[in-house]
Amino acid sequence: MSDKLPFAVGDYVVYPAHGVGCVDGLETQEIAGQELRLYVITFESSRMTLRVPVNKVGNSGLRKLSSKKQMDSALITLKGRARVKRTMWSRRAQEYEAKINSGDPVSIAEVVRDLHRSATQPEQSFSERQIYEAAFERLVDELAAIEKIDKDKASGKLEKLLQKAA
Repeated sequence: MSDKLPFAVGDYVVYPAHGVGCVDGLETQEIAGQELRLYVITFESSRMTLRVPVNKVGNSGLRKLSSKKQMDSALITLKGRARVKRTMWSRRAQEYEAKINSGDPVSIAEVVRDLHRSATQPEQSFSERQIYEAAFERLVDELAAIEKIDKDKASGKLEKLLQKAA
């Protein structure tokens, strides 16, 4: 096959529901009598391997890492004021989960910004903390991959931005 593939082995990619992963290879499997070419993607943070059919990449939401410019927009979002709606927590939690699973760094940054608590603010509920940590982890993973830094440095950078905003 001479068709140009969107990702190469070794590329970092973002799968919306799982975050940043690395394309480890390309394999062919026979599934239901059909030969399928699959990307093999590993997600270090969740110790998971995912196989995505090459011809379904567009529908799956699999994408390249954000550009530096897109990540800068997300970081600017972190500096903004929290916009917490006065709706029921269950409704907000669904909206936050949808934003995290969208894979869009700006949407994920909005969740981090809205759920971040400074030392002087009241404690988060368990579910708030879970959602906050999931969003924060996704943002850290993508920032680390984009800037080619380790996760601790990326985490520190985000924490600094959040503390300045508070």
